[in-house]
Amino acid sequence: MPILFGTIASSNQQARADTGVMFPLGMVQVGSGGSSSISFTSIPSTYKHLQIRGISRGTSGSFDQIYAQINSDTGANYANHALYGDGSSAGVLAGANNTSFSIGANSGSTQSTGIFGAIVIDILDYANTNKFKTIRALSGADGNGSGYAWFASGLWRSTSAITSIKLERLVSGSNNPFVQYTQFALYGIK
Repeated sequence: MPILFGTIASSNQQARADTGVMFPLGMVQVGSGGSSSISFTSIPSTYKHLQIRGISRGTSGSFDQIYAQINSDTGANYANHALYGDGSSAGVLAGANNTSFSIGANSGSTQSTGIFGAIVIDILDYANTNKFKTIRALSGADGNGSGYAWFASGLWRSTSAITSIKLERLVSGSNNPFVQYTQFALYGIK
């Protein structure tokens, strides 16, 4: 069932909705044991763009990065850059020939209990087999009086249609699991 302007559309609205409509494709919520990664698989190629919306928190650190891999590609086929800040300082990040996207930041164990970061990821022209794939992401988290904002964009150097997306949280190259109640939802956009 499509989502129109923040509401669930009835079946008669679906017939007249042709562009800008978001269709829920899947949702993952982490259970009590935590999860080292979250994946969306078997993504249909029938939409123009994809969007992922999520809230997340990790088990250590403060504002650690969320990474994404496409179609299980672990090769050095990703490039990205980001702008980030915490209210008192700002920074930039850039990289080429990486093995994943660095797409955002989320809350960690040094934030107050129950504080989750939020992220929105747009994946443009994901099924187009004539061009490389681009993403943009906006994320942020409250830090109990401080906070963190992160804006990223990236490139996956492949013309393959995207059929799966894996998200994970890394700290100094090591996996740092998502905690219970972290959730991500995938939408297709007409």
